[in-house]
Amino acid sequence: MTTFDDREQGFEKKFALDEEQEFKAHARRNKALGQWAAGLMGLQNVDEYVKAVVKSDLELPGDEDVFRKVFEDLKGAGVSATEGEVRMKMAELLAQARESVKSGN
Repeated sequence: MTTFDDREQGFEKKFALDEEQEFKAHARRNKALGQWAAGLMGLQNVDEYVKAVVKSDLELPGDEDVFRKVFEDLKGAGVSATEGEVRMKMAELLAQARESVKSGN
């Protein structure tokens, strides 16, 4: 094998690892977001709601499906959270999840 082939395989492995870590970080973020929202709504069955939030991420590519689910649920429960607050919480939790995944926790 040539040096070019070795480098190409190295880049492919790094790309695959980065994608896997990003997937895990989003899954952790969604779980934490569900827990946060369930706490604000005073739900008794937090685990069930968390599963619904995680499942909502599979509907469409990107984060809008998760945002829409949580924001609409908060509005429906009478929680006064703005779009900006929910998006900021999503960004905060994603940053925490990325750090957690990278550190192996």
